[in-house]
Amino acid sequence: MPSRQVGFPVFDSDNHMYETRDALTKFLPDRVKNTIRYVDLDGRTKIVVRNLISEFIPNPTFSVVAKPGAQEDYFRYGNPDGKSAREIMGEPMKSIPAFREPAARLAKMDELGIDYALMFPTLASLVEERLKDDPALTHEVIHALNEWMFEQWSFDYEGRIFAVPVITLPVVDRALEELEWCLERGAKTVLVRPAPVPGYQGTRSFGFEEFDPFWRRCVEAGIPVSMHASDSGYSDVLNIWEPATEYQPFIPTAFRTAAMGSRAIEDAMTALVCHGALSRVPELRILSIENGADWLPTLFRNLKLAYKKLPHLFLEDPVVAFKRCVYMNPFWEDDYREIVELMGADHVIFGSDWPHPEGLRDPLSLLDYFDGIPEDDVRKIMGGNMLQLLGMDSKVGADR
Repeated sequence: MPSRQVGFPVFDSDNHMYETRDALTKFLPDRVKNTIRYVDLDGRTKIVVRNLISEFIPNPTFSVVAKPGAQEDYFRYGNPDGKSAREIMGEPMKSIPAFREPAARLAKMDELGIDYALMFPTLASLVEERLKDDPALTHEVIHALNEWMFEQWSFDYEGRIFAVPVITLPVVDRALEELEWCLERGAKTVLVRPAPVPGYQGTRSFGFEEFDPFWRRCVEAGIPVSMHASDSGYSDVLNIWEPATEYQPFIPTAFRTAAMGSRAIEDAMTALVCHGALSRVPELRILSIENGADWLPTLFRNLKLAYKKLPHLFLEDPVVAFKRCVYMNPFWEDDYREIVELMGADHVIFGSDWPHPEGLRDPLSLLDYFDGIPEDDVRKIMGGNMLQLLGMDSKVGADR
């Protein structure tokens, strides 16, 4: 049974699957089959991308994982006792069917009190950065992942679980083809990495006019675009200051924790605004998922300063454009009241990051931190806004 009963639909905008070992390889064409492989290294299985072992996800088979919410106290209260990463994570667990397949996940959602969920891949976060110098290959691997995801989860399971296919943008025509493939199979939203877009002549901003056909097609299809935290390539900058050999993902150093902050998502959103995409395509809706929200005051300050100094370079007030087009999923430990004040309750959405260790063990426990937020706004944040964004509000009653 859920930890509490609520009188409104709950839509969790940030749930995750743990992919099976063949997720990236099952549908890869034979000519590029060896792009992704697995090897045994000192008794541990590691993923190999184009003959290079990646540690970005330490256990890419997800056979054993950290328990949901294992780091909850760490993110809520910090680490006053100086515990090691292993101590914070606690004892791991074997993957259960609810991590791997939709029917079992639906039963788990009922147990947790979640009515609807966006279901994001986990392994996908390492792909694009490691293939960025080969746009054609990137499109091949991402399509293979989407085929696996559709076969394993579908993009609309029982009208409650909506797996989110990935769109990579290096070649816009291929991105449009992939988008059509996903739409034909019922995708409710698509995942675009918040990062510079690689290409044959270097990287560029997805806020440039080159990408407007993609954004416009999303608008025509009536779907929002999800920008979930990923590997956006910023480790290359941090490596200038701290050698990469001293760093392993999920075991953060003091420097990287302090220096990285929210730079990737701030830059991505700044690019969408300052390069004009949100003004040229004003109906575009962007979901910022698992990127936190405590960076909003800094972003707004910087946009206001730029607009004051260079108003002729903007199509409209940049803060107005951002607040019209972007919907924020704060980290669960963020101050939701502050985000509501900055964005308005209509543009704030709930996400628990379940079953990742940095997420919430009990997603509905977030309600304990909503003091001072009006009940109508709580309904919007916990589900109403997502139902409206996905065009489901007229099909769902007010009560569960």
